[in-house]
This record gives sequence, C-alpha cells and structure tokens, in this order.
Amino acid sequence: MGLDLYGWVVVALCAVMVGISKTGLPGMGILFVPLMAMVMPAKQSTGMVLGILVLGDVFAASYYHKAAIWRHIIRLIPATLVGIVAGYFVMKVISDAQLKPIIGVIVVAMLAVNWWRNRRGEHIPTQWWFAEVMGFLAGLTTMMANAAGPMMIVYLLAMRLPKVEFVGTSAWFFFIVNWLKVPFSMHLGLVNVESIKLGFIMLPFIILGAVLGIVALKKMPQKVFEITIQVLALAAAIKLLI
Repeated sequence: MGLDLYGWVVVALCAVMVGISKTGLPGMGILFVPLMAMVMPAKQSTGMVLGILVLGDVFAASYYHKAAIWRHIIRLIPATLVGIVAGYFVMKVISDAQLKPIIGVIVVAMLAVNWWRNRRGEHIPTQWWFAEVMGFLAGLTTMMANAAGPMMIVYLLAMRLPKVEFVGTSAWFFFIVNWLKVPFSMHLGLVNVESIKLGFIMLPFIILGAVLGIVALKKMPQKVFEITIQVLALAAAIKLLI
C-alpha cells in the first residue's frame, strides 16, 4: 500500500468515521471519501474504502438486525442494482473529478426539496418514481465514489423514520448494496488482496467508531439527529463541489 505515518493516521481516522456513520450518524459516511483520496490515488481509494465499509456493514447490520424497515429496502434495491450496473460502465468513461460535483449538485438539490416539503407540511411521498429515482442515484453514486450516503439520508428523511429505524434501515441497505458492488469492483480491479487486508487491519478502529456511534445515537434527541445528519450531508455535498 505504500502508506507513510500520515497516511496510516488518515486511514485509521476514516475507519473510525466509517464505524460512527454505520451505527450513529449516517451523514458522516461520505466525509471519509475525500480524505482517503488525499493519501492514495482516487480510483485505488474507492476499492480500499469498500473493504472497510463491508466490515462496518457487518457490525452495524448485526447490531440493528431488528430495527430495519424492510419495505423501504425492498422498494429501493431493484433500482439501486440498476444504478450499480450503470456506474460500473460509467467508471470506464468518467473520472472521479468529473463525478464528484455532479453528486454534490444532486445532494444539495434533494436537501433543498426535502426542506421545502417539510416547510409546507407535505405528506410522505408515495409516488412510485421517488424510490426508483433515489435508488438509482444511490446505486450510481455508490459504485462511482462510495457516495450514496446523502441519497439515503434524503430518502429516509422523506420517510420520516425514528432515529433507530433510520439507522437500522440504512445499515441493512448498505450491507446488501456494498456486497452487490464487490464483484463489479473486483472486475474493475478496485477490490483486491490489498483492500481486503487493509479492511482487517482497520477492524479495531471500525469497532471503536461503531461503539461511539451507538452511544451518540442513544443520547441524541430525534430533532438533533435529523438536523445533524442534514448538516453533515450538506457539508459533504459542498466538499464534493469545491
């Protein structure tokens, strides 16, 4: 992997952030994407992050195995798989630098729509296309840049789930989606022995972050939770834009 001391510190910090995002603050998940790209090539970092994410998913899905709202996951998965396949092909013709601002614009737009809808007291969206569009965008962005977190935040906020069900549904969604991504990423050469090895090396830091996330979620009121994850998603979107 060729990481120096600074690189190892950054990767360990990212592993802690992965754990926190999986069990407590989903919006934090995308913040480690640019951090990992700082210490290794962007395409390589995508595969390295996926190895860490998969282990974080196992911990989170096990802890929240009773909290997931499966009807939302089932509605999203088909369109998400289509998005993953689309992302696989797009990876061959578009760079990370081209994709990141696109993701940022989409996230900012979706957060603005969600804020506007809440201000007007709109009901939970039930149109068939809402889950299809959000699922496809989640699949596309997760395949391209491990950046589907803000998409799920927007969708689950629109569903108005309590915080534990919110995190549990997100945990199981990404547990399924990240494993679906593995064969595509292997074919692209992004997941290999090195990325798997890095994931296991970072396991103690993932577990530390997961414990911190669980504690934070228990102590955080619902309203503070919703505001926090929206702020994190917006910060991540702005980071992708600049």
